[in-house]
Amino acid sequence: MIGINRVKSWVLIAALGGLFVLVGAAVGGRGGATTALVLALAFNLAMYWFSDKIAIASTRSRPVSEAEAPELYRIVRELAAEARMPMPRIYVSEMLQPNAFATGRGPGHAAVSVTRGILRILDERELRAVLAHELSHVANRDILVGSIAAAIGTAITFLARMAFWFGGARDERDNAFGPFAFLIAWVLAPVAAALIQMAVSRSREYQADESGALLSRDPEALASALRELEQAARQVPVPATVSPAQAHLFIVNPFRGRRAAMTLANLFSTHPPTEARIARLAEIARRIGA
Repeated sequence: MIGINRVKSWVLIAALGGLFVLVGAAVGGRGGATTALVLALAFNLAMYWFSDKIAIASTRSRPVSEAEAPELYRIVRELAAEARMPMPRIYVSEMLQPNAFATGRGPGHAAVSVTRGILRILDERELRAVLAHELSHVANRDILVGSIAAAIGTAITFLARMAFWFGGARDERDNAFGPFAFLIAWVLAPVAAALIQMAVSRSREYQADESGALLSRDPEALASALRELEQAARQVPVPATVSPAQAHLFIVNPFRGRRAAMTLANLFSTHPPTEARIARLAEIARRIGA
């Protein structure tokens, strides 16, 4: 299943790339499309490079020493050794909402942060499963994958705005879609790009769930933790310093204040429905005999 999720992510990114080519042809021709892509890549490269600093600052996470959090260090050290990756930096956020995230541009530059809220409600087994999920995001290089998807999505949106303000490519030789170019680019393309980006994010969450369950060898503990975290996300507000654009970093969406049924709104969600994640974890538990 890990391989399937990985392939699905790259197929979705390829679809984003194809959408970008179509919108570029419809709006700006080769020149406009290239400019949009270069600008989006530059912006998202900076976001990718500084992703750990941005996430840590916005969640008001602070580094903790091993003397302050010996159990946390022990769990992370054991999991990192099992995953054959360097020990990440460890932070604790004063957020009361139970949650956790991992960030950094690769295993050698990774950081893991847990909130005060999660330390209060999860037992050691559940916390270990959550941390295994987060370390799997690092090992799977999900920050990089998400940045690639964001770069292309941003470029598509930029082209759409360019069509609105400047009318796009007016030369029919540069515009393969004729009078429909404006409608495609301005209305449909950004929506399609957002849908694909969210699908990439959900695919990476499924993959981190499975990778983390295999790393901890305890899928049932991760399922139990997800149940508790989902319920808490509806009850404890997220700090104003955290942006909805950062929701994909967390193990559960901190802004989800309703039942996570598969509805139209969930197509724009960064996370799969918790019920679906738990069902997949139950299947993993049966498969590995946990």
